[in-house]
Amino acid sequence: MIVVHHLNNSRSQRILWLLEELGLEYEIKKYQRDPKTMLAPPELRAVHPLGKSPVVQDGDLVVAESGAIIEYLVDRYGAALAPAAGTPERLRYTYFLHYAEGSAMPPLLLKLVFDRVESSPAPFFVRPIARAIANKVKDTFVLPQIRQHLAYLEGELGKRTWFAGDAFSAADIQMSFPLEAAAARGGLAAQYPNLVAFLDKIHARPAYRRALERGGQYDFVK
Repeated sequence: MIVVHHLNNSRSQRILWLLEELGLEYEIKKYQRDPKTMLAPPELRAVHPLGKSPVVQDGDLVVAESGAIIEYLVDRYGAALAPAAGTPERLRYTYFLHYAEGSAMPPLLLKLVFDRVESSPAPFFVRPIARAIANKVKDTFVLPQIRQHLAYLEGELGKRTWFAGDAFSAADIQMSFPLEAAAARGGLAAQYPNLVAFLDKIHARPAYRRALERGGQYDFVK
């Protein structure tokens, strides 16, 4: 039995969705973030030394990192969710599996960090300085980077139906998290119709909805 160590409002929601798309049986062990720090609880370190989610156990095998988990599950159980080897679609598939976390997520995480710096309680004489620094970093680096990535992705989905090609693949599952995060933080609007349409399509998929029912509250969904 596959076991998913699932943290609320996290990347592990993608793994539940993938398993639903593959039609596999699985068990969920749920963990809740600390409401103050938003970090995973220490119990996850008993599963993997970094104490982060997602982590999947399949028999004696323990796999961490969303991209590695997706590659493992697709290679072992669901080759239909990956384009054929040696095709241009397969190269795009591999690219977006890595791009989602390697390129798309860092500026979104930086925005989250500096938003918290801006809004966190601080002594009155420090608060204006902290806010000024946070605003400067966001305006000069973080937000331009986010807009650049969103414009790039908008263009990619203007060329083809899904990220790898004309067929839905696990790359679309991997790409869902950064785009849902961007949408939740006000980053998607009328200038990104292809990205909005992508989110509408994935949210309508029966497997996506089943994963939400099993995984519980997921605040990145718009």
